[in-house]
Amino acid sequence: MKTRTTLYATLALLAILVSACAPAAASAPADSRSLSVAGAGTAYLVPDIAYIYLGVHTEMPSASEAVKSNNNQTQTMIKALTDFGIDSKDIRTTNFSIYPFDKYDPQTGTSTGEKYYSVDNTVYVTIRDLGRLGDLLDTVVTAGANTVNSIQFDVADKESVLKQAREDALKNAAKQAQELADAAGVQIGEIQSITFSDSQALPLYDNRGLGGGGGGAAAEVPIQPGQLTFTVTVNVTYSIK
Repeated sequence: MKTRTTLYATLALLAILVSACAPAAASAPADSRSLSVAGAGTAYLVPDIAYIYLGVHTEMPSASEAVKSNNNQTQTMIKALTDFGIDSKDIRTTNFSIYPFDKYDPQTGTSTGEKYYSVDNTVYVTIRDLGRLGDLLDTVVTAGANTVNSIQFDVADKESVLKQAREDALKNAAKQAQELADAAGVQIGEIQSITFSDSQALPLYDNRGLGGGGGGAAAEVPIQPGQLTFTVTVNVTYSIK
């Protein structure tokens, strides 16, 4: 009998709690309409800095000789960079590798039965004087660099440009939102959320496999940094009424 009485009391308490919560649920806002738009801001700048991969590739039948030759040639290349005026902090090794491979006859495409070793040493160089970039390429190739890859251009200080592009993107989003609201016959309320992303188109110059020691191969290389495009996109959600 006591158990049954306790059960009735528990059910009665649950009923009171449910009825107490009902008004709060009924008073929740039913209207949560919103308007989402994407705005874009773009800025253009002339590059003032470049990044480039320079390296030495060596192939020999002896692993030790290949490493020794590659080390000597790489040291000569790095010295040429520092003598040219590149700060040591702007020269960073990104790859050193050695692996064996079978030698093939270039005429028949068949294996000669010889085992060769390939050694690569690559450095990532920051160049802060673009006016001397062509001369630098000529210098390092003459010094022994035989791989020159992926020259990327950039702007050293672009924060003020990105700030202006973000402001332009927000203005563009607000303009679109107002136009859409006018067309739909509604009024824009407060901003509910903002997200943004930025992107940069990097002009790229790619010159792979320049012959080491062949200064003429890179002399007077016509490097054109061109113009960089910075684009900021914002996604803004407004409440509408």
